[in-house]
Amino acid sequence: MRARHELHVLSVYEGFFSGGARIVHSDVVLGLVEGGQHHTVLSIHGEVHREATRQAMENDACYQQLTAAGVGVSTLGRTFGGDRDPDGTVTGGFTGPELADAARALADADVVLSLKEQPLSLLNQAGLPRRPVVVCLHRSDPEHQGPALDELKTAIADGKVVAAVCCAESTRDAYRAAGIPPEVLHVIPNGVDLFRFRPDPARRLALRASLGIPDTAPVVVFAARYATMKNIPLFLRAAHAWLRREPAGHVLMCGTGMTAVDQPALSADIDDAFGEDREQLADRLHLLGVRRDMETVYAGSDVVALTSSFGEAAPLCLIEGMMCGAVPVSTDIGDSASIVAGHGIVTPPDPDAIASAWTEAVVGRAEFAKAHARSRERFSRTRMIASYAALIDGLHAGHTTTSAAPPPLPEPL
Repeated sequence: MRARHELHVLSVYEGFFSGGARIVHSDVVLGLVEGGQHHTVLSIHGEVHREATRQAMENDACYQQLTAAGVGVSTLGRTFGGDRDPDGTVTGGFTGPELADAARALADADVVLSLKEQPLSLLNQAGLPRRPVVVCLHRSDPEHQGPALDELKTAIADGKVVAAVCCAESTRDAYRAAGIPPEVLHVIPNGVDLFRFRPDPARRLALRASLGIPDTAPVVVFAARYATMKNIPLFLRAAHAWLRREPAGHVLMCGTGMTAVDQPALSADIDDAFGEDREQLADRLHLLGVRRDMETVYAGSDVVALTSSFGEAAPLCLIEGMMCGAVPVSTDIGDSASIVAGHGIVTPPDPDAIASAWTEAVVGRAEFAKAHARSRERFSRTRMIASYAALIDGLHAGHTTTSAAPPPLPEPL
């Protein structure tokens, strides 16, 4: 049993599945636990069907990291993708037993973190214990979040949501434009573990040896899940153009759905982009699927690419890749341009321009590395977690109801 005075924070997840928002949030929880806070997690869904994959909560890397650190994780037991009608709408509301489970989880909490706005459909249910809620926002397209945006507005008007943490300036701007009161919105930029994500010659050689890639070959990595927002057809057209002009080059694709077995549509996308060149170039296009050693994949690469067309806020792949020595090359989406500025190249959504930028990044990699080294503190996990801790501690110390405004965040370290 926890001490009476100990701060208890409950995070509510929609579910556990591969994605940058869940990786960042789970890392924040782990960092806050390391700093002395008590955290638990409630997942609405216990199983997820997404991007042609089916995954139980217990098989997710974030779940495993949280539970290994002693963070209690429970679930309402729903199946994401399985509780929907044929037209895609959610089937029914929450049941009595589900609400009872949620009430028990909330009763022991002092502060609640909602991973994105989707869990507010649960937290807005009448009769649940009222706790100050902080919503953690990780996208720049509130208009694409369906009824979740309305749930966010309802929770703010009701006084349940007292703060919204935006992982990027573009997130704050988009939600402010969508009608969220600006005084609720706070920016805490994403950060990564700088000890884990760093240039490492041994990892670089190990990754290349495992894939049969020569030590000196130029390598581009694309780390994303198979989703429309990632604009995978554009990436593949750029990969086709680049592999044709770079006979020694290799392209890596990793993430959920990034194998032809897991996502049959990917094979069709490759056929469309490569055409008659597919057989000739296929041995230099590596479909790796989900990897749990991204620090090794990035360290073994020269360029980390992003071709998204919407939705991105502060893409984790650009930060992780850059901190491992890969030059970020991205379309101008969300905060990508400000992350990449001085550290890589921003491109128009044109495959030839992207391919040319990859070559430019490979040639200039040594110079870009100097900028990466100077910016490591800006992208640190320590800075990010300290800002979250200050906000949560301030809410706990200063709030007896959820109606007051949260204290201002400290300046970034």
